[in-house]
Amino acid sequence: MYPVMRSSRRLVLRELSLNDVDPVYAIYSSPEATRHLSFEPRGKAEVEDMAVRVIASAQATPRSEYSLAVVETSTGETMGVARLAIDPHQQRAATIGFALRPASWGVGYGLETVRLLCGLAFEELNLHRVWGARSPENTASDRTMTAAGMVREGIIREHIQKNGAWRDSVVHAILDREWSPSQQ
Repeated sequence: MYPVMRSSRRLVLRELSLNDVDPVYAIYSSPEATRHLSFEPRGKAEVEDMAVRVIASAQATPRSEYSLAVVETSTGETMGVARLAIDPHQQRAATIGFALRPASWGVGYGLETVRLLCGLAFEELNLHRVWGARSPENTASDRTMTAAGMVREGIIREHIQKNGAWRDSVVHAILDREWSPSQQ
C-alpha cells in the first residue's frame, strides 16, 4: 500500500521524504531522544542513508516496512518517525516503534502515534497482532503502550546491545480483536 496517510486530531502520519532528513537527524542524533532506543545517536549520513532506503522500500511489493513521518498538524513540522514492520517470523504480525523530538514529550503525541500505527495495522493491512519492545527504564513508553490497549507480555532477556552492554526489552502487544477504531 502506497502512499500511507493516517491522521488524528493533532497528528498526521505520512510517507517519509528526503525533506524529513533534517528533523529526523535532530531526533536520531540526540542522546536524550535515543536514550531508550535500540541504537546509539546517528550521524547525518546515516539518517540520509536510512531515508533513501525507506523511501525505496515503500515501493516494494509486497511492502514489509512502513517508516512514516510524524507531522504536527498545527505547525506542519515533522516531529518524529513512526515505523511498522511486518514480522517475517509471525503470521499477520508486525512490530512498531516510534521516536519523537524531546520537546514534544509528555503531551500524548506518543499515544496518538501508537494508535495511528495500530489503525494502519488492523484497519488497512488486516494484521492479527502488533507488538513493540521497550527499554525497561522507559516508563513513558510503558504508559503509552498500555494506554493504547497493548498488554505487557514479558521480557526478552539481553535483547539489545548498547553502549557495550546488553539490555533487556519489555514486550507489549495488541491483537486485532482487542483493537477498536474508536481508540484513535
